[in-house]
Amino acid sequence: MIMEGYNKKVMIVGMVLGMAMIGMANGQYSFCRMPSDGLAACKPSVSGDYPADPSTACCSAIAKADLKCFCRFKDSGLLSMYGVDPNKCMELPVKCKVVDSFHC
Repeated sequence: MIMEGYNKKVMIVGMVLGMAMIGMANGQYSFCRMPSDGLAACKPSVSGDYPADPSTACCSAIAKADLKCFCRFKDSGLLSMYGVDPNKCMELPVKCKVVDSFHC
């Protein structure tokens, strides 16, 4: 059972690294159709005890992102490794008024 969870985590990390390498080959990293500058713009809104309101640049990136893709990583622990609170991340589409409600 433990090994199964470990294998799942390894697979997820491998997928993310693969996506990163593809994005870097094109000159820019992207994650779930969100470019690196969009990810950077949203980081203050999804980290720390008192996150900032999402910026216009963040909301623009969220509007173009594949939201269902983010759901795949919500419980993986991967977002937390980068100081991103997955729950705050899932709140961005509503805070940015991209959708009325969002649940994985």
